[in-house]
Amino acid sequence: MDKLQAEGKARKAANSGRADRAAQRDPERTRASILAAATVEFAENGIGGARVDAIAERAGTNKRMLYHYFGDKEQLYLAVLEEAYIGIRTAEKSLNLSDLTPEQGVAELAMFTWKYFLEHPEFLSLLGTENLHRARWLRQSTRLKELHSHFIDKLADLLDRGKAKGLFRVDADPLNVYLTIAALGYFYISNQHTLTTIFGRDLMEEANIEAWKRHIVQVTLASIRR
Repeated sequence: MDKLQAEGKARKAANSGRADRAAQRDPERTRASILAAATVEFAENGIGGARVDAIAERAGTNKRMLYHYFGDKEQLYLAVLEEAYIGIRTAEKSLNLSDLTPEQGVAELAMFTWKYFLEHPEFLSLLGTENLHRARWLRQSTRLKELHSHFIDKLADLLDRGKAKGLFRVDADPLNVYLTIAALGYFYISNQHTLTTIFGRDLMEEANIEAWKRHIVQVTLASIRR
């Protein structure tokens, strides 16, 4: 081993030691940093192309700490998926649908979902990756089933109030309503590049984004009104 190699190895060992000490001082911050870095890496490269070394470098830590907190790359990927879903379900709670009229509630949910998708493209990338793998990792999570159950229950309550007032069709299904909202937003964003190229309209221009938001609301409400 020549002098340069020896110096490089020494620097790497020193950096690793500093990362270990930092992690011990603030384990929650280290864990959060790893999750944030892994979210970017998995969103950009999928689970197959993501590299543990790249995640550790992004997080300012080392692989040893990553394995300590998450076990292996697959468990880290599942943790990233769970955090992504927890993020959107937590944000949805701020809507307070029970305080709105039925039509206002559906409109607010549609606008919120559209805005969230725009602001969190990494969420859509993770969804795409997981669907390519037929929800192999998502099926392992018990936390997500509980989160989605509560969300659908709240949407069902909103629709029931609308049905009781004669505003919504009696067969309006909460899952179908959410799938309508999510599908209209997801397809637009995930296919923006091909659609922009084919039709010669920049879908991500502000005016087009605003117009599509109104379209999502109108289509969703039209599908359930009596």
